[in-house]
Amino acid sequence: MDYPEPGTPQGMLPYRSPGEPREAWLALATSIDPEVAGYFLISARCGCFMQAARSLNIKATLLRKRLVQLEEQMQRSLFSYQGNVLTLSRDGQQLQARLIALVHERRLPVQEQPLMRLAVAETILHDILGRDLIALLRRNARIRLDIVSIDSPLALQAVEADVVLWLGAIDSPEPGPRFVTHPPQALARLEYLPHIAKRYSRLAARPDSIDDLMDYMLVQWQPDYLVDALQPWNRLVQQRVAGVVQVQAYPLMLEMIRCSACIGLLPRYMSFFDRGLTALPGLFGEDMQRQVWMAVNAATAHPQEVEMLVAMLLKTFEERREWFSAER
Repeated sequence: MDYPEPGTPQGMLPYRSPGEPREAWLALATSIDPEVAGYFLISARCGCFMQAARSLNIKATLLRKRLVQLEEQMQRSLFSYQGNVLTLSRDGQQLQARLIALVHERRLPVQEQPLMRLAVAETILHDILGRDLIALLRRNARIRLDIVSIDSPLALQAVEADVVLWLGAIDSPEPGPRFVTHPPQALARLEYLPHIAKRYSRLAARPDSIDDLMDYMLVQWQPDYLVDALQPWNRLVQQRVAGVVQVQAYPLMLEMIRCSACIGLLPRYMSFFDRGLTALPGLFGEDMQRQVWMAVNAATAHPQEVEMLVAMLLKTFEERREWFSAER
């Protein structure tokens, strides 16, 4: 916005009737649309139109348009820029104080946002969903979202949520969540292979048999011990009497592969997630595959909001189809 007044030539004072007290215009505050009043107060509090728009979950262009209309209604310039900082003008400060007083007088409650609960396998959360979930929060700063990380089949059985994403068998979502859900949907099939950092292994010297792994340290993410589909790798790790490290934190396992010349078991898509990692195919005669399943709670209290969350999740997997087509 350019200030002073909307529609007022640069340098001219705001319109005021002869003899009108400077604060008389504040009586108009009671006629301001409550939604627009909220737009103004949040913008004043944030000191940034972009942040205010995020908080309101609207486009910044719409926010600016409504605030310009408010200035026209009040016949006052309410905002000004000092350098790159958005501040309230003197009239804006007076209007802010008046609107806050009206809010307290009316005891208007803050609009409560529905609480959504998302339970998701830790690896999927870290590798696939993290960026898009952050983008969702960036677009809507008022959302209430409880994200629960599932790191084992036992955790899956214990959790209750509006939406659940878990890793299961290829041909069946069982065992899935214990609560009643709509029919589970298969989102992606993952193939698991040993991975190594490219920086620690020249192409001509990379291991091409299980025996070659004796020259490398193996790193095991402990929750994978409970997964039947990963038994070829798990047996190899269990047989080790030296050169093996077990970790409970998934990000730590990734760092050990990236920075410590370790070899660890990861989904094949990791070469898309981290270009510094490369898969080592052909070491095991048995395939190690899992399916990403998604289910929605049949008794969710907020179906409209949950539908928005599900649409975001489906879009994320669709946009990464190349990651999963490479699995096959």
